[in-house]
Amino acid sequence: MDKRIIRFGVIGCGLMGKEFASAAARWCHLTGVDFEPRIVAVCDANPAATRWFEENVPSVRRAYADYRELLADPDVEAVYCAVPHNLHERIYIDIIQAGKHLLGEKPFGIDREANEAILKAIRENPGVVVRSSSEFPFFPGAQQIVKWVEEGRFGRIIEVEAGFWHSSDLDPTKPINWKRRIATNGEYGCMGDLGLHVLHLPLRFGWKPSTVRALLTKIIEERPDGQGGTAPCETWDNAILACDVSTDGQQFPMILSTKRIAPGHANTWFIRIQGTKWSAEFTTKNPKQVASLPYEAGGPQAWHVADAPYRSAYGTITGPIFEFGFSDSILQMWAAFCDEIAHGTEGMSQPFRCATPEEAAGSHRLFTAALESHRTGGTAAVDWGAPA
Repeated sequence: MDKRIIRFGVIGCGLMGKEFASAAARWCHLTGVDFEPRIVAVCDANPAATRWFEENVPSVRRAYADYRELLADPDVEAVYCAVPHNLHERIYIDIIQAGKHLLGEKPFGIDREANEAILKAIRENPGVVVRSSSEFPFFPGAQQIVKWVEEGRFGRIIEVEAGFWHSSDLDPTKPINWKRRIATNGEYGCMGDLGLHVLHLPLRFGWKPSTVRALLTKIIEERPDGQGGTAPCETWDNAILACDVSTDGQQFPMILSTKRIAPGHANTWFIRIQGTKWSAEFTTKNPKQVASLPYEAGGPQAWHVADAPYRSAYGTITGPIFEFGFSDSILQMWAAFCDEIAHGTEGMSQPFRCATPEEAAGSHRLFTAALESHRTGGTAAVDWGAPA
């Protein structure tokens, strides 16, 4: 099979840049795809970061310290960008205006104003495919819930809960980093860092919160600064958002949570939907299982827990009896992005796309309202008016 080779540059060669390199190296794991990413250029201010790519990714031909040089490279047609939130606005806009397709990290801007500037650049360059990284909905169990929602299985929605919890910041001796500073992470704190993962499916389903009551907590007030002293932690550790959703004649509560300090959770993403005819839940804590509760009037109420076979959005060489994992979800996400570049939205071999800029913008609208709720101690309305 002749494959459409998509030549990528990577801006920001840290952990997630390496995960992309790993996904590209595992492309033979996919079956029946006629496209393939090839990383040809990398950029990072730290020479050690780009050196890893030069030593481990044979397709890399050039390493840059200035991202503008990478954007001027005619061999690069698409970019993966993973940089701190305060750099999103300038770099994302430059990537888009350079005519390069972009998969960027959330939240697509440090605040709503920055996000709207990025959206403006996208509207002015309609030929560029722009998507946000959000891999968890590509787990087979999550894809099963997507299918049930699309089939209208749930009846009237009673309530929804979704979250992303981990405990990487539970250790108070962990040195401070850019995610703990407002100047680089933004006021959203854990919401900006983790929230689009939680909102990806609800917003894809059209479940836009009309109001939010936010409970934001800062658990560890200061951390080692790496120089023998301490520095204040300025951003929120955990956030619980109680939302009201009104859509399609339905109104229901939706609880969204993002936690950097959730003891016992290494990296847990979950969604639970309760309805009058069907309920379901999936969590990466038990990645091979999906739970459902079908209900008919007067009938029994019993949860059914079944193994979710390895049936992913894109076919793989792995048999259905084996387990799906985080690296597999990243590979599936990258396949969806490359599929859209190669064939357009309508020509994709399966319908589930990566998180869109509009969904990222929706997260900004909600998080802005959540900050207002925290400041006032009350419920805040979420502005779903037209973008600036």
